[in-house]
Amino acid sequence: MNTYGIRTSITVRNTRIASLIAVGTVATFLLALTPATAPAPSGSEASVAKDPLRQYTQQTPRWQRCDAKNPATYQCATLKVPLNYGNSGGKKTDIAISRIKASSAKERRGVLLLNPGGPGGPGLDLPVSGAADFPEEVKRRYDLVGFDPRGVGQSSPVSCGLTGDEQDMERPYKTETFAKDVQWARTVAAKCQAKEGDRLRHLTTRNTARDMDVIRAVLGEKKISYMGFSYGTYLGAVYARMFPRRTDRFVLDSAVDPARYGRGMFQAMGERAEPAFTRWSEWTARRHTTYELGHTPAEVRKTFWDLVAQVDRTPIDHGGTLLTGDTIRAQRATFSRVQKAATWVAELKKAAEGKKAAESKKAAEGRKPDPSGASEQVPGSLRQASARDVPPDNETASAWAVLCADTRTSWPRDPEQYRRDAIRDKDRYPLSGDFESNIKPCAFWKPGSEPRTTVTNKVRALILQNEWDPATPLAGGQAMHRALRGSRMVTVAGGEGHIVNGTNSCADNSATVYLTTGRLPVKDLTCRAPSQS
Repeated sequence: MNTYGIRTSITVRNTRIASLIAVGTVATFLLALTPATAPAPSGSEASVAKDPLRQYTQQTPRWQRCDAKNPATYQCATLKVPLNYGNSGGKKTDIAISRIKASSAKERRGVLLLNPGGPGGPGLDLPVSGAADFPEEVKRRYDLVGFDPRGVGQSSPVSCGLTGDEQDMERPYKTETFAKDVQWARTVAAKCQAKEGDRLRHLTTRNTARDMDVIRAVLGEKKISYMGFSYGTYLGAVYARMFPRRTDRFVLDSAVDPARYGRGMFQAMGERAEPAFTRWSEWTARRHTTYELGHTPAEVRKTFWDLVAQVDRTPIDHGGTLLTGDTIRAQRATFSRVQKAATWVAELKKAAEGKKAAESKKAAEGRKPDPSGASEQVPGSLRQASARDVPPDNETASAWAVLCADTRTSWPRDPEQYRRDAIRDKDRYPLSGDFESNIKPCAFWKPGSEPRTTVTNKVRALILQNEWDPATPLAGGQAMHRALRGSRMVTVAGGEGHIVNGTNSCADNSATVYLTTGRLPVKDLTCRAPSQS
């Protein structure tokens, strides 16, 4: 579905087995089976918990070459984990994992587990995809391990049987279409419940964190290091909260505000889109001779809103896509990249000026409006196309499943509340506030199996954040930094777009030093993005 970040993924597999579970490990695992606020278990309870998990933590992965197109060193396997960790002897579900071993046995430190974001993002291909760039110093020291989270990709994929229209979540608020939006949200929730039933309750971030700890144990590691992107930063923070003694070096790239995870995550994007749009209008006005959109920021903004109104009346065919004013607004992430946005809006303006309405409609006949196209939209993720056979609605279905099960209680039940909020936020944040506050399927979802995790503990994590990230705004990264006491934050001043990794040598160097030596920056660090011409 690519919900801004409800979109993306990959997988991996790794080596040695565990004859572990030491007393401390069992106690930690048992604590993780309960809500984050529950008291620690007694020694006798830990002992009882040992046997049910043993069948999972002592699996021997059957490593095989993942596919013919990638190196033979890229290996895959499938593990079994409990669907419900509260009943570990009950139903099981598959977790697909992958790995590329550390290139130096002498320098090897352990495993670096990877997650691309989402929720709903497959991570199996991350060790070879190129989406996550790692220098040789990191590859020498770590087995790069990917996995498809439960319900995603090759990990017992969830499906709700959603049509293409039902997967489209880009729904601006309009009085005349709101009833249809409510029905859409209700239909998505009902179809998922009808097709997946009780399984939906267990597709949660907390259970994915438990799956990560099974992966750790199966690979014979006392601790894991981790790199997570977008929603993957929240997943990493939840793991660190649940399994603090198993947490080694954690890099969180483009962090979600853990307190606003859920509905607030969408609304934060609408809030942040406005200053990004203002910055763009100022930048573009200084380059009127190039883009011809206005000599002043006010003129640039007027040009844009006049264009939106014109295209709402007469949609235009641009690059094979039929655009309306709302589908232009849906590209709000584009405005975080000033040069790209200026070029795009200038092209749209020329297209609107150069075609008669009848010609435009005829050329676009049979084409549907682009629902968004913005690959860097909530929470956000590294987008990767998977050639593997998974249900066509898997990314969308798994995204809603995890998000709604995690945060059901944060979503109002009354549709009229969404109407009021959308009207309010369209006025406050004209670019996309109504998109973000409009009704979503979580309004009609059943609760997950347990309360969400409160992220607040001491973690020596490194947080990387672009100043102009449209999907996980800077304020969210700062909130994650505050929640993870002991963390350090690297901010890329002027940094544009979603995901820092591989885009800024200063930030990349900080991550490399941390992963290879364990040294965090002495204090929070500001890196500079190259200036826009």
